[in-house]
Amino acid sequence: MNRRNFLLTSAGAVFAAGPVFAATPRIQVLKSPTCGCCSAWIAHVEAAGLSVDAQDVTQDALWAAKDKAGITPELSSCHTGFIDGYVIEGHVPAADLQRLLAERPNALGLTVPGMPIGSPGMEMGDQRDAFDTLLVLRDGEILVFERHV
Repeated sequence: MNRRNFLLTSAGAVFAAGPVFAATPRIQVLKSPTCGCCSAWIAHVEAAGLSVDAQDVTQDALWAAKDKAGITPELSSCHTGFIDGYVIEGHVPAADLQRLLAERPNALGLTVPGMPIGSPGMEMGDQRDAFDTLLVLRDGEILVFERHV
């Protein structure tokens, strides 16, 4: 086998085997430019190894994005993210987001409604509220995805 055939065969074997590693998905986050808790949540997600593209938007644009994504006012929080076809609303812990991406349920995404004290980005010393991460199914059904006590 000459060098050219060897190189072509080797290159073909690499492509046939598939990627050596999966690219880390990027989460696009829409947020208010003045919201410190949104920035703290982004830091939490980045510390867990996820890549974030944050975009400051007006409140009108943020509410329009939530509405388009199927996030009702009862399910809403301060920032909205999009990753691999899912919507991530509010202070969802990075571990829950990673579990969602691993399990890939047929759902719109995850939400932590409101801004519970002690959720990622909402840390206030030793204060901590129990909260649930909710899974929003495509038919509108809401299930508890993870309980945080």
